[in-house]
Amino acid sequence: MNDRRPRTREMGVNPGTIAPGPLNAITDVADLRVGHETIIRGDDVRTGVTAIFPHGKNLFREKVPAAVFVGNGYGKLIGLSQIEELGEIETPILLTNTLSVGRVADALVQYMLSLPGNEDVLSINPVVGETNDGFLNDIRGRHVGKTEVFTALKNARQGQIEEGTIGAGTGTVAFGFKGGIGTSSRKLPEPLGGYMVGAIAQTNFDGILTIVGAPVGRELGRDFLKDQIEIGEPEASRAVSPEQGGSVVVVIGTDAPVDTRNLRRLAARGIFGLARTGCVGYNRSGDYFIAFSTADEVRIIDEPVRSQATRVLKNEEMSPLFLASIEATEEAVYNSLFRATTVKGIDGHVAEAIPIERTQEILRKYHVT
Repeated sequence: MNDRRPRTREMGVNPGTIAPGPLNAITDVADLRVGHETIIRGDDVRTGVTAIFPHGKNLFREKVPAAVFVGNGYGKLIGLSQIEELGEIETPILLTNTLSVGRVADALVQYMLSLPGNEDVLSINPVVGETNDGFLNDIRGRHVGKTEVFTALKNARQGQIEEGTIGAGTGTVAFGFKGGIGTSSRKLPEPLGGYMVGAIAQTNFDGILTIVGAPVGRELGRDFLKDQIEIGEPEASRAVSPEQGGSVVVVIGTDAPVDTRNLRRLAARGIFGLARTGCVGYNRSGDYFIAFSTADEVRIIDEPVRSQATRVLKNEEMSPLFLASIEATEEAVYNSLFRATTVKGIDGHVAEAIPIERTQEILRKYHVT
């Protein structure tokens, strides 16, 4: 459904300074896999689930170091406390809608228990994030369950990722336009380690869209303050509607050997990339960033006796990865918008796709392209 809509670089926009990987996707990180299941039924069901596998093996037996940064905590991220306590992830990461989090987590536990080698497992820490797609979707119907979760997990593949109105991004809205799923990557030059950093974003938030410095949202008349602030009005009388909100989940993967402490720092840089796009970080938004490393040197292998490698990047080596995280997050957000399609959902609500030709005119006006 997204075949005719371009990605960011096909628009002539090249955010940042570090070159992307071959696919310009989180799956540029070796062995990382992504799968979607999209649910579009009748006039009111517009939702889905997206699965991210850090690698293709049994994650409970080969855990990856991980960390979470919470930009704003108005959200539901299952598995957060154990990640913070142990610094590791032992299941795929699933993204869905707010009221389906519990059902998705239950299905993910069942999936993990069913894997060969997990017959004796008595505890699983499922990792499930969400955004609220209730503007377009019958969210109270809780339409994402075991069948949809297992399909997304089964569909997980390496290679290019579908973006836009897909999976967990089917019913989302960002900057007043149709949001969705977007991804991007950055490959560090060999003198800086040659490491890959990738990001995938589920965008469902507001602000004033800015693309590489160009005020695209304002030019398109999508300024979230325009109905609340009158120019020249006294400061004390200005008010922002408390109903505004929205959320975003960004998952950042790297093949660099990074420990949990520095993965948290890497995750935190994602919010800088989000800021570049014009995101506000509403009072009522859940802004979560999950980072993990797939490097063999830091993988947590479930074996009785194993010599743990100690080679991890030093603090002084992290700055190039920080920049890569920022740039990949920024471009993932743009891709989620450009690839999304117009969607009509529950109660006749419509989220229009960002207009490509008009956006190109604005980008030319501000010398971005």
